[in-house]
Amino acid sequence: MKKISLALFMVFPWFVNAQNAKIKIDAERSIGEIDPKIYGVFMEPIQISGRRGLPDSPRLNTLYGTLYDPASPLADENGFRKDYIDAMKELKVTNIRWPGGNFLMGYNWQDGIGPKEKRPARINMAWGGIDSNQVGTDEWFALNKSMNTENVVAVNLGLGNIQDAVYWLEYCNYPKGTYYSDLRSKNGHPAPYKVKIWDLGNEVDGKPWELGHKNADDYVEVAREAAKAMQAVDNSIELVGCGSSWYSQNDWDNWNRKILTGIGDKIKYLSIHSYWESSPDYYTHMGGGAKIFDDRIKITAGEIEAVSKTQGYKNPIYLSVDEWGAFGRNFMSVLPVAQSFNSFIRHADVVKMSNFTLLTSLLSSDPQKGTYKSPLFYIFKAYSNNCLGTAIDTYVSCDTFSTEKYKGIPYLDVSATYSRQTNTVFINVVNRHKDKAITTDVTNTSGMFTGKGEISVITTKELQEAFSFDKQKEYAPEKKYVEIKNNELEYTFLPHSFTQIKVTLKQK
Repeated sequence: MKKISLALFMVFPWFVNAQNAKIKIDAERSIGEIDPKIYGVFMEPIQISGRRGLPDSPRLNTLYGTLYDPASPLADENGFRKDYIDAMKELKVTNIRWPGGNFLMGYNWQDGIGPKEKRPARINMAWGGIDSNQVGTDEWFALNKSMNTENVVAVNLGLGNIQDAVYWLEYCNYPKGTYYSDLRSKNGHPAPYKVKIWDLGNEVDGKPWELGHKNADDYVEVAREAAKAMQAVDNSIELVGCGSSWYSQNDWDNWNRKILTGIGDKIKYLSIHSYWESSPDYYTHMGGGAKIFDDRIKITAGEIEAVSKTQGYKNPIYLSVDEWGAFGRNFMSVLPVAQSFNSFIRHADVVKMSNFTLLTSLLSSDPQKGTYKSPLFYIFKAYSNNCLGTAIDTYVSCDTFSTEKYKGIPYLDVSATYSRQTNTVFINVVNRHKDKAITTDVTNTSGMFTGKGEISVITTKELQEAFSFDKQKEYAPEKKYVEIKNNELEYTFLPHSFTQIKVTLKQK
C-alpha cells in the first residue's frame, strides 16, 4: 500500500486511504468514434408544484417563466433567458430534442404558429396547467439558432395522427410552393429549417402515463406508415424509432425487439429512456444504478445487432438515449451523471445521440437570487468540452463492492477518450467508494506520455447537502498537475469524487 502525502491529509482530513489500483489505457484499441450528438439536451413544458416537492420554491413551469420569460431583464429579443443560452453555449450543447416528452403526445403543433395573440391556450394534458402556446415551432428554432444547436423534433403519434406529422415536416423542411411551406414564409421564415432528425413519438409503450399509448404491433403499423409518408415529403430525414421506457413491466426488451423487427429498415436510431434508479443506500444507488443503466444499453445494443443480422438490414441502426438523467439537488445526483457519460463513451460504437433531461436543469437556480453553476454543470462541461474523438479501451484493476442484486462492482468507474488531432487523452474516473481514497497507477500501453498530467477534481464533503447559490464559488473543479515518470502517473482519487485527467501522447 502506497502512502498518501501529509499535505493531502491536511487538505482532505475526511478521507482514509484504501488500496493501490491500476488503470491502463491503450489509444490504439478503439471502441468507436464519439458522436458529438451525445451532448444533447431535452426540453418540454413541465408543470411542477414546488421544486420536486420541496417547500422552498413556488409552483413553476420548466419552460414558461423559466427558460422563456419575455418580462425578464435577462430575456433576448425572442423572449428566452440569456443566462440559459450562454450556459448552453459554454457547455457546447449540440442538439435539443423538443417539444416533449409526455407533453408531445397531446400536442397540436398548429396551435403554436402564427401571431402570438391569436394562438389558443390549451390544457397541458400531460402535466396539468394551461399551455399558452407562446413557444411554438418558430420560437424553438429561434432558440436553437441562438445556441448553435441542432433541432431534433418529435412528432405526435399519440393523440395525433400521421397527417399532422407530415404537415409539420412540410412546414419545417419543404422549400416553397405548398400550403404549409408558404405558411411558414408568411409567418416570417421563408427559408426552410431543414430538420434532419425526427422522433416517431415518445414513450409509446408507457401505458400507465402516456397519452395515446399503443401496443407494439399497433405502434409498428403507425410508425411504419408515418415513416413512408414523411420520407415522401423529405427523403433526406433520419428517423428515430420509439424504444422502451417502461422497465417495470419486465418486458421492455421484447418491445425493443418487436420495434426493430417491424421498422428497423426505416430508422437510423432506436431510442430508449433511462433515468437513474435511485436508492437510499449509497452503494446500491451508485453501483446498482450504474449496472442497471449500463445493462439497458448493452441489452438494447445486442438486440440491434441481432435483429439487424436476422432481418438482413443494410442500414446501420444506432442507439439514442434521448431522455436520461438523475434527479436531485445534491451530489448524490451528480456522480450518476458522470457514470452515465462513462457508459455512453464505453459504448461509443452504438450510442450516437443522447439528450439530458432537462436543459434548464443544467443551470441551477435560486428563486430569489438567480441562476448559478452547480457541480452538475461542471460535470457536463468536463465531458462535452473535452471528451470528443475516439473512445478507447481501458483496463481497470481495483477493489470491488457488492449490492443485493449485483456482485463485484469496481470502485473505480472509468472511461477514456483520444483526440488524434491534438494527441490528447482524457481519462474520466468516478471513485464510488463513499469513505476511502484510492491510490492508482495510470499507465499508457501504447505510445508515450509527455509533459505533466492535468487534473480536474469535482467532489464534496457533504453528499446530501443541497446546492446553494451562496456556495457556487466552491463548485468549480479544483485543478492541479502531477508528474509523469516512466510513462506512468500516480494519483489518489478522493472518495465519492469525479476526476478528469488530461495527458498528452508523444507524437510518433
